[in-house]
Amino acid sequence: MCGIAGEFRFDYQAPAPEAMARMLAKLARRGPDAEGQHADGAVRLGHRRLAIIDLSEKSAQPMVDAATGTALVFNGTIYNYPELRAELIGRGHVFHSDGDTEVILRAYLEWGEACVERLAGMFAFAIWNRDTLFLARDRLGIKPLYYSESLGAFRFASTPQALLAAGGVDTSIDPVALHHLFTLHAVVPAPRTLFNGVRKLAPGTTLTVNARGELRHRRYWTLCAQRPATPKTEAEWTEAIHESLRQAVRKRIEIADVKVGVLLSGGLDSSLLVALLAEQGVADLLTFSIGFEDQPEERGSEFEYSDPVAARYGTRHHKILIPNAEVLRRLPEAVGHMSEPMFAQDAVAFYLLAEQVSRTVKVVQSGQGADEVFGGYFWYPRMAAETQGTPLERFRKHYFDRDHDEYLEMVQPAYHGPDYTGELIAAHLAEPCADEFIDQVLRMDVTMLITDDPVKRVDNMTMAWGLEARVPFLDHHLVELAAGMPPELKLASGGKHVLKKIARGRIPDAVIDRKKGYFPMPALKYVRGDFLDFMRDILDSQACRGRGLYNRAYVDRLLAAPEQHHTRIQGSKLWHLALTEFWLQKNA
Repeated sequence: MCGIAGEFRFDYQAPAPEAMARMLAKLARRGPDAEGQHADGAVRLGHRRLAIIDLSEKSAQPMVDAATGTALVFNGTIYNYPELRAELIGRGHVFHSDGDTEVILRAYLEWGEACVERLAGMFAFAIWNRDTLFLARDRLGIKPLYYSESLGAFRFASTPQALLAAGGVDTSIDPVALHHLFTLHAVVPAPRTLFNGVRKLAPGTTLTVNARGELRHRRYWTLCAQRPATPKTEAEWTEAIHESLRQAVRKRIEIADVKVGVLLSGGLDSSLLVALLAEQGVADLLTFSIGFEDQPEERGSEFEYSDPVAARYGTRHHKILIPNAEVLRRLPEAVGHMSEPMFAQDAVAFYLLAEQVSRTVKVVQSGQGADEVFGGYFWYPRMAAETQGTPLERFRKHYFDRDHDEYLEMVQPAYHGPDYTGELIAAHLAEPCADEFIDQVLRMDVTMLITDDPVKRVDNMTMAWGLEARVPFLDHHLVELAAGMPPELKLASGGKHVLKKIARGRIPDAVIDRKKGYFPMPALKYVRGDFLDFMRDILDSQACRGRGLYNRAYVDRLLAAPEQHHTRIQGSKLWHLALTEFWLQKNA
């Protein structure tokens, strides 16, 4: 797990080492163990290393094949690298290291761009091969990859902040991305970002850049959400999912040369991970939970659910309780590590949790993805119950943070335009290879929406502390299997029916049967006191007023009654505005 960066020039100039140094400085916390650069004519590659597999210098990056000059920088983990390594040795390749980095390099030398289809894991990498730069991102977009273009040059990096540090990036606001941001609770699907000058590679996609500066994208993976040719019974689906999940969990504990822990939230998903790891004989299992102060409307911790799971399996459990004063003090710091604005209240929670966890382990497993893959959110049954309207209308009614008319009230006329988000969602829902409406919704969630909400959030907040988060529920084999399962086996039992069947007897019934919980931080949902003052100061600042982004009447309405303005999925609309402005003040 690392931070990567690079520059490819088309104007017969060599990339400046100073620009690369600035980019790598911004990536230092993603890779605190080592730094490396490689220059070859028109290209310079940079790398910050977090040593997880093959801790020796033999796996240092950038990694260069001496015979061909082909060079690689890589961020992520390849879980099937031992099998690929054996196959490549059988094809005559000689290895000089024991890690997964060299496997990618030699897989590219053997199979070219098609190497990505053989990789199982989370990854973002770039390969320089004579006069071509080849970039790739994993199927579910677990690892980030941003890029920028300018006259005469192409740059890429693990974060937009690294690209901004290199200079010359257009930071004007993309109006289409802005519409997505405030409609899809901070999701801006690839290739856009909030800045016109920064783009990101879509999940399951490769990008080839040639010496003329021409870019060619190729989508190498799509998710089919249709029933298999041979129907399965509920028992057969349950066993198949159980076995696939067991394998996903096992691979993510075995492929590491360091200790691996679990982020135990007290919910079904992370509790099930603990149970499956314990069943597979993992000794001295470390678990970590975090809690915050209660509000009258909501508990601030889930310790009452996580404690019994830790006790049942005898884990070495760590409980962290964060007072609101500490949350507010550290909030600006957490925002500074957001690659893009993140509205979810648990972004700050993950940041503070990751700080504590990183003092004990370098790798953790986390339950992200289970709700999207197995239908765990409350809005899915509501969407399914809708019988009138188009797929977009059924989805919008239960998901969009703001309808288009409210969005137009919120922003200044300079950012008005058509319903960009409605057009985008309608197109994604209409893609082929999905049997039912809920199949369409879950496929879109897994392949697009999740990438720029929980997945990005966990990556950013853990990597800010040099901590690698692994997400077994997003193993692409498991995702492909689950996509074919009938929706009723997902939505039954209040959601995640099959996972609940697997969990029964393994974790306490109270955890399985509880109402769906979320990583709680009530102070960012029920905004009052010091948190309200903090947001008011941001939105009343000269920087905010001078930016000319928000309509003041809309801002004043939210400030007057912040607890009366929540989104359909119970986010604070005031926090959305304040967070975006605060992020822009740090980055634009």
